[in-house]
Amino acid sequence: MGDEEIIERVAALVLARLEPQHEQDLRQDFETLTHAGAEADDGTCFHCNGRGECHRRRPVTVRRILEAGACRVAARYPAGPVADELAPCIDHTLLRPEATHTQVEQLCHEAREFRFASVCLNPVHVAKARALLAGSGVAVCTVVGFPLGATTTEVKVFETSQAIAAGATEIDMVLHVGALKSGDFVTVESDIRRVAAACGATALLKVIIEAALLTDEEKVQACAIAQLAGADFVKTSTGFGPGGATIADVELMRRVVGEDLGVKAAGGIRDRETAERMIRAGADRVGASASVKIMREGGGQGR
Repeated sequence: MGDEEIIERVAALVLARLEPQHEQDLRQDFETLTHAGAEADDGTCFHCNGRGECHRRRPVTVRRILEAGACRVAARYPAGPVADELAPCIDHTLLRPEATHTQVEQLCHEAREFRFASVCLNPVHVAKARALLAGSGVAVCTVVGFPLGATTTEVKVFETSQAIAAGATEIDMVLHVGALKSGDFVTVESDIRRVAAACGATALLKVIIEAALLTDEEKVQACAIAQLAGADFVKTSTGFGPGGATIADVELMRRVVGEDLGVKAAGGIRDRETAERMIRAGADRVGASASVKIMREGGGQGR
């Protein structure tokens, strides 16, 4: 795929997302039924791929459906109770280079207790996390090309394959920021596409755009290219760059990708109010190292 074709397709995606559009009747009906959960639940349900995780991903919606008269809701085994509205949106994160085995164990214990969406940690800890979280329903997420995104595509693909073999089911990769800012969309798209191919159907792919380094135009380009290349999510930040998630960036990213991709806000989210504002702005996931504090501010005590 050449530069001109990628530019045309990216432009078409961007224009389609930024132009006002009428909602489909089915979606309108669905949102009417689930209005109470609109600000807290995972919007990717509208393009459900049959994972059977409604009880974790859309707990408010499940409660509304039960209130409307359903006596049962199907879920993939092993299913636990309907989750707290915020916990299933959080990637409980420990990416510090000095993280110890004890700290990794504590992270996984907390993730089990609060039923977070995932733990997000460095690749060296993936196998340990997989063993500690077996049967919990908590995903194991790791990072690739982290934190600069400046490793070669071959290295990113190798990292991805190794992480999946060790037990990761979610990959957060950093895109080639320098190529994006150079207007080299072919390199950016190929980099993401090859990592997406390595993920296959085994792991979700989140593309970190490091928004604090980009202009708004570049943020739009990054999100549209990630969507074109087969990513599942776009993510604001590594947490190691010059800035973290902002409401404006999350809103812009959601406008670009629509409901086709998830949006993850990460970097500097240290309290429940900020986490909930990010979700209201359009985030499906929140990456945070202060996850337990965030939950306890809402009265959550885990299981």
